[in-house]
Amino acid sequence: MLLKILLHHLIVMAMGRTQHPLLLVITEFLLWWLDINLEMQVAWLLVRIYKALYKSFGGFAADVVAAIDQAAEDNVDIISLSITPNRRPPGLATFFNPIDMALLSAVKAGIFVVQAAGNTGPSPKSMSSYSPWIFTVGASAHDRVYNNYVVLGNNLTIQGVGLAPGTDGDSMYSLIAAPHALKNNTVSPTEMSLGECQDSSRLDADLIKGKILVCSYSIRFVLGLSSVKQALDTANNVSAAGVIFYLDPFVLGFQLNPTPMRMPGLIIPSSDDSKVFLTYYNDSLVRDETSGRIVRFDAVAKILGGLNPNYGNSAPKVMFYSARGPDPEDNSLSNADILKPNLIAPGSSIWGAWSSLGLDSAEFAGESFAMLSGTSMAAPHVAGLAALIKQKFPSFSPAAIASALSTTTTLSDRQGKPIMAQRTYSNPDSTQSPATAFDMGNGFVNATAALDPGIIFDCGYNDFFSFLCGINGSSPVVTNYTGNSCAASTMTGADLNLPSITIAVLNQTRTITRTVTNVAADESYTVSYSAPYGTVVSVAPAQFVTPSGQKQLVTFVVNATMNSSTASFGSVGFYGDKGHQAIIPFSVISKVVYSS
Repeated sequence: MLLKILLHHLIVMAMGRTQHPLLLVITEFLLWWLDINLEMQVAWLLVRIYKALYKSFGGFAADVVAAIDQAAEDNVDIISLSITPNRRPPGLATFFNPIDMALLSAVKAGIFVVQAAGNTGPSPKSMSSYSPWIFTVGASAHDRVYNNYVVLGNNLTIQGVGLAPGTDGDSMYSLIAAPHALKNNTVSPTEMSLGECQDSSRLDADLIKGKILVCSYSIRFVLGLSSVKQALDTANNVSAAGVIFYLDPFVLGFQLNPTPMRMPGLIIPSSDDSKVFLTYYNDSLVRDETSGRIVRFDAVAKILGGLNPNYGNSAPKVMFYSARGPDPEDNSLSNADILKPNLIAPGSSIWGAWSSLGLDSAEFAGESFAMLSGTSMAAPHVAGLAALIKQKFPSFSPAAIASALSTTTTLSDRQGKPIMAQRTYSNPDSTQSPATAFDMGNGFVNATAALDPGIIFDCGYNDFFSFLCGINGSSPVVTNYTGNSCAASTMTGADLNLPSITIAVLNQTRTITRTVTNVAADESYTVSYSAPYGTVVSVAPAQFVTPSGQKQLVTFVVNATMNSSTASFGSVGFYGDKGHQAIIPFSVISKVVYSS
């Protein structure tokens, strides 16, 4: 049956750390790749783009809402939203903001909504996508990396980033920093742009010729006030053999992407490695004992190229910038009974098509492709997979698609070890620890398994409406946004039929129910679980048989055994006798036990 799949992408560039441009080719390439590897036929794909925000200026929530409404009117199947609020919404609850409410209307119309988690990690409660009807995607690394290296004269090797060739052969080249190469032996400049190699007119080309030029990579590069391309032009103008950027210590929390370079070059992305590099360089300077003037540059190095990818087995891992749970339910940072993010997907160093005339980034001016990082890059991968699920299961609701993606994730890396999460901006790989559900949600997306979930957890607009009505004092707000009045409701986030269980406050005991629907052949399931620390859990039934298309209610009774304000994690597994399995995370944030 010919399926018309419409992917709606809101493509924006917002200033600061929170967003990056969304590249359409990510989804298109992913669909093509999956089409080959999974032997499925996507009849045709139409991508609609609704421009609501603008570079530098940004925009207004009303424009984004208008774009969402237009997408719904255009009868799209999937919305991929790589934008998030730049601050936590004020008011009764984070869910009551114009964009989330517009997306609830889209879900009511049967549209699956994917949103980037935000790039404000790794601190807890840094999530920028809040609502249970939105599928929130965090960013992970993949196993393909583009690294180049600088080998110093003292035999130290330092890793860098840059899509650049290496210096010729095994020859070592003298290093010279831009502030030490000014014309007429003038003193070190006070202008930052000169140290960043942005102006060749004041540099001594005869002194630099044949040497590797050393430049500072400061916050000005992040803000677009300086650029790698301008520094490369400078290096070319003074006949340098290559260029090395060391990281200014104030550049923290930014993912440095491999930047195309037409000559040997790299950026040292670590502040600690940059200190090692500068120490070697400065210690190798020979100065006149009387004047202190530099008379010889004895530091030497060679650059090993980074045009070819390297492959490793440590992927996936949660990137430091990927926003984390627990999900804040209000502006006072109270925790919601809703798991965020929902899962993680590749978001680090993602290739995408780029307009050679584009002005969004000076680093990619004139390029046909760009490599960018962020949760904005991860969300379209999931949008593409959702399109495949929608093709195979045309009747699936948005929640059913979300369930198929969530319950079939991978929980280990390519070495079979637990997925790790980076914990700091600086030297993030040195501070990794096993990822929790608040880092990666249900886990790393599994394209193949998501197309054969076995069972699903389904819910719809009426459930989300009741959940909103269950928030104390919400009735007039709900009516204002939806036009419908609330009936009495005690539903909480934990009561929604989501493919996860999150309890913000376990006050002695709690009963949680989930209903699973069999979307495969008749199958017998066994339920097993790992209880979060400080709780005792019972489940009924522990075994059940579900005919195809039928539902089964499963009840969990959770009792607190200790007082604790520290989150603890477990899981529930549904294991079918025909090979299907559905794993959902079980999180309890705070536990309260009253003493008699």
